[in-house]
Amino acid sequence: MQKSQRLNREIKRLIDHPPEGIICYASDKLNLLTVNVIGPHDSPYKGALFELELEIPERYPFVPPHLKFITPVYHPNIDTQGRICMDLLKMPPNGGWKPTISLENLIVAVQSLLGNPNPDDPLMVDIAEEYRFNKTEFERKAKKYAQENGKNCD
Repeated sequence: MQKSQRLNREIKRLIDHPPEGIICYASDKLNLLTVNVIGPHDSPYKGALFELELEIPERYPFVPPHLKFITPVYHPNIDTQGRICMDLLKMPPNGGWKPTISLENLIVAVQSLLGNPNPDDPLMVDIAEEYRFNKTEFERKAKKYAQENGKNCD
C-alpha cells in the first residue's frame, strides 16, 4: 500500500509539475511511463527531444526502475539498444541506487548525463575514446545524430 501511494504521488508530480525540459506520460499500466527529455542547452544535444521508457519494477523503490532510450543517441554511456550505464541505475555494492531516490531525481540525472558523459564507465568504448581524445569530433557526431534522430524543440 505504501509503495503504491509513493508511486502514485511521484507519477502525479512528474506529470503535473515536471522538471524543466522533461515531460512524462502515463501509459495504461501503472508501472510504465513514457518520458521525453530535451537535450541540455550546453551540449551537442541542445534542442533535440529524446523519448525514453521508464518501467517501474514490482520491488520499487528497493530496486531501481528500468530506464532506456527509445530515441537513438550517440553517447558513451548509452548503447545502440538504448540501455544506459549510470551509477544510479545499478544496485549496490557496484551501483548507487537508494530507495530515497525519486523518479524525478533519476530522470533529471539522466538528462544531466546527456550533457556530462562519463567516459570512465562507458557502454560504447569507441565513443568514450573519441570523447576523451577528440571531443570536437564527438560533439559533431553527437549533434548530427541528435538532429537526425531526435525531434527538434528549438
